[in-house]
Amino acid sequence: MFDFSELKQKSKEVEMWLSKELSVIRAGRATPAILDFVQVESYGSRMTIKELANIIAEDAKTIRLEPWDASVSKDIEKAIISSNLGLSVAPFEKGLRIIFPELTTERREQFIKVVKQKLEEAKVSLRILRDKVWKSIEDKEKVGDMGEDDKFRFKEEMQKIIDESVEKLKGFAERKEEEIKI
Repeated sequence: MFDFSELKQKSKEVEMWLSKELSVIRAGRATPAILDFVQVESYGSRMTIKELANIIAEDAKTIRLEPWDASVSKDIEKAIISSNLGLSVAPFEKGLRIIFPELTTERREQFIKVVKQKLEEAKVSLRILRDKVWKSIEDKEKVGDMGEDDKFRFKEEMQKIIDESVEKLKGFAERKEEEIKI
C-alpha cells in the first residue's frame, strides 16, 4: 500500500494558504482580516496591528483602531498607507479610523486578477506535490515494492486527491470573485 497522508496534509496546507491569501484581498466591505499582514515598525521591531491595537469594525465601510499606546498611532498610520491597500486613514482622539472607499470597476478587475494569480500559484503547488508523489510511486515500482497494476491504481487515487483539492481551491476563488463583483 502507498501512504497518501503526507499528500493529503500538504494539500490541506495549500488550501489554507489560498484561503488566507484571499481573505486579505479587499471586497468592498470593511474586513479586519485585511490588516493582518500589515507590518508596523514600532518599538524597534516589526509587529502586526493586532499586536498594537484593538480592531473594531464600525460599519460596512469603516474599521476603528484603538492603539494601546497612543504613541504608535503615527507608525500604524504610516504602515497602512505604505501597505498600498487603497484604504484611507483618518486620525481621531482615541486612535485611527480606516475608511474603505467604494471600489471602482478598474480596481475590482485588478483584485480579480490577483485572485486568479493566487489560485494559479496554489495549483502550481499542487502540481509539484503530485509530481513528487508520482515519482515516489514510480521509484517503488522500479525497486519491486509494487506491481504495475498497483502503480496505476495509486496514480488514480493520487489524482483523485489532487482533483478534490483543486475543486476546493476553485471554489474559494469563485466565492472571492463574487464578493469583489458585488
